[in-house]
Amino acid sequence: MSTFQTIDDLPADSRVLVRLDLNSPIEGGEPQDNRRFERHARTVRELADAGHRVVLLAHQGRPGRDDFTSLSGHAEILADHVGREVEFVADTYGEEALAAIEALEAGEVLLLENTRMCEDELPEASPTEKADTEFVRTLAPRFDAYVNDAYSAAHRKHASLVGFPVALPAYAGRVMATEYEANTAIARREFDGPVTMVVGGTKATDVIGVMDALGDRVDRFLLGGVAGELFLRAAGHPVGRDLEGMDLFDEQWEANRDTVEAILEERGDAIRLASDLAYEDADGDRAEVPVADIDEKTDAYLDVGSDTVADYDSPIRESDAVFVKGALGVFEDERFADGTVGVLEAIAETDCFSVVGGGDTSRAIGMYGLDEDDFSHVSIAGGAYIRALTGEPLPAIELLRKADDGGT
Repeated sequence: MSTFQTIDDLPADSRVLVRLDLNSPIEGGEPQDNRRFERHARTVRELADAGHRVVLLAHQGRPGRDDFTSLSGHAEILADHVGREVEFVADTYGEEALAAIEALEAGEVLLLENTRMCEDELPEASPTEKADTEFVRTLAPRFDAYVNDAYSAAHRKHASLVGFPVALPAYAGRVMATEYEANTAIARREFDGPVTMVVGGTKATDVIGVMDALGDRVDRFLLGGVAGELFLRAAGHPVGRDLEGMDLFDEQWEANRDTVEAILEERGDAIRLASDLAYEDADGDRAEVPVADIDEKTDAYLDVGSDTVADYDSPIRESDAVFVKGALGVFEDERFADGTVGVLEAIAETDCFSVVGGGDTSRAIGMYGLDEDDFSHVSIAGGAYIRALTGEPLPAIELLRKADDGGT
């Protein structure tokens, strides 16, 4: 990739500091294996196989939250994926960590403790300020190079992400390069045929911002989830409202009403809304209702309906490129997976460039027996994927570019 230097450009026999994103669900105090370990293992394996001394940085949770914990369990999971031992030290830049770093032999791998246990890590600040923290000033002199593979955290201005590339020659790992290439394709590439975006999920504010920013770079938007209901509300249907105990719709409606109404007015011909919605009936079964027949919202709508799935099939199959951000329903419940799985199956069977973005949506691929190889790219990023689609700069990537230009 010409945008920045990658690990292919590393000088031989380097001692490298590598930032990964191993943030994982924690159950019973233990991290759960997920796609991130598998993806990052490629970078770690290649560096170790090339004879570099490899020291890893990663985070888990945030202080004060239940998932804020040590990375000792992460080292074991990562080792299984890498196929070699990953040593762990419960220290980040103290004497124990420095001794372990100095003792590394060629091809060995060491994971340091959770970066967010360092006071210097979390407060967002400029790269120059972060480079001047004790955390960076202590570790950087021990290394020949810094590798950033944490694309999913590239929108953050934390010390381990923006401080080290100021202090060291900086390179992109395999995940960083691959994610960047795929997720910026919508802005950079020219496609011969229609470009379609499937929009869903519960964070409507994020995806509405994407729709607004992309403008005429997308020919068709297929909507579901919370955003889909808000657009239906703007179109005059009595949905997209919170029922008792809900907090998904009304606040996001107030925050985005003007944007939603403007998008509908300006680009209504490019937007497909659900023609029917699914809900749980009194017997606990899936039931569906045409949107035109809804006089009042009395049930939570948990998926788009069968007619909508059929309506969305043709636009996808006619597309040259399809981007997915957010699920069309609560696919974790098999009763309400039809919308999400239906569009994913159509994409998988279509010879198009496709990107499925966001950790939640991408999980549906494995849950419902789809083959990840049938998609051009399955992203493990959330916030960074949103930023890439809207064209906002990602601080960690901007620093990799500057490093490639010879600047800091």
